[in-house]
Amino acid sequence: MLGTELRKTSQEVSRRWWVFLVAGIAWLIIAVIVLRYNIASAATIGLLLGAVFLYAAVAQFAWAALRGGGWAVVRIVLGVLFIGGAIWSFVDPYGAFWSLAAAFGLLLLLNGAFDIFLSATTQPVNPLWWLGLVAGILQIGLGIWASQQYIPARATLLILWVGFFAIFRGIGDIVLAFEVRSLAEH
Repeated sequence: MLGTELRKTSQEVSRRWWVFLVAGIAWLIIAVIVLRYNIASAATIGLLLGAVFLYAAVAQFAWAALRGGGWAVVRIVLGVLFIGGAIWSFVDPYGAFWSLAAAFGLLLLLNGAFDIFLSATTQPVNPLWWLGLVAGILQIGLGIWASQQYIPARATLLILWVGFFAIFRGIGDIVLAFEVRSLAEH
């Protein structure tokens, strides 16, 4: 029964392999726009931030509907705040970019600490746990450096970070598209 459902889902995904290809191309276009280092870079990152806020709001509303209970109220309030952030990012993407650039060092510190914690807790089951540890230490170092710099240096770091993320994500999605397509042929 489970094998049949899995096969059916696999066939459905393999028929839509082109969605991953289009997403990969879109990420590469975003990378080109962001890495040009002009006013469009800041606006593009601000709009991407709005899209992330909008996605987070939808996720919070979905969790509130699925789980219910007392935490549903907190999730709804958080979803409303995320919608407010999305609206702000779409109305003033340039301002959203500079706000994100100002907080980027703190975000790197928090993410680095989380990666170190995660790698330490998964050490018994993850033979490559040390990669997460190294990545976390590097992120904390970069976060400390970014926190000590002026806003323009943080903005440059944020542009590079988003640009390279978009390149890697784009290449990954394109590779995934062709891997999914090859599954359809088998």
